[in-house]
Amino acid sequence: MKKIFKIIGKGILGILVILLLLFAFAYLKYNEPLPSGITGTEADALATKMLTAVQHENYKNTRYLSWTFPGEHHYLWDKDQHKVDVSWNTIKVNLDLKYPKTSTVTVDGTKMTSEKASSYIDKALSYFNNDSFWLVAPYKVFDEGVTRSIVSLENDKKGLLITYASGGTTPGDSYMWILDENYRPKGYKMWVSIIPIGGLYATWDNWQPTKSGISLPNSHTIMFIDLPIKNVKAWN
Repeated sequence: MKKIFKIIGKGILGILVILLLLFAFAYLKYNEPLPSGITGTEADALATKMLTAVQHENYKNTRYLSWTFPGEHHYLWDKDQHKVDVSWNTIKVNLDLKYPKTSTVTVDGTKMTSEKASSYIDKALSYFNNDSFWLVAPYKVFDEGVTRSIVSLENDKKGLLITYASGGTTPGDSYMWILDENYRPKGYKMWVSIIPIGGLYATWDNWQPTKSGISLPNSHTIMFIDLPIKNVKAWN
């Protein structure tokens, strides 16, 4: 029995060493400090051009969005009513984004009491804040508490650095949008609290047209990891 535990222990230690080496490699290769940008009218103008490129007027007129995020998180968002059905496993939360405490929760079809529902509501709100950002982040550059700045890149190009001082689940996160020649997002670099490597690049290039006239991403790639977003729909 001792031999078995010793073998298992060595195996776990070996895995930990490999993971540590992989992290060290990724950190040395990809980690970048948060760049400093210049705020003001030029940054706001670039943000406005990006909004035009992603059909922001159509987004404002879009009422419903639905999608499935990795982890089998399912969403049906009524943007006008500030409500969203969030479901995963056997849990369904009818989430009120303005007044989360009034949200209702069912588990296996049984409605939870307010005391038991609280943790599910918090989890649903956290899921929604993260998973909706990966769907509609370009439209959030003029949200309350957002700082926009211009960063000089190679070949005389400009990056749009967005910092969220408030709102969401992790305020303080920053994203630098990389735009194509038509000011449409190609991807962004991230400086976020949940990822210890700054400046990781995520693609925003798999755009899918929807009934409401906007195009939304159906996948992203971060390093060698694909992040598929399924069943993407938007309508009025």
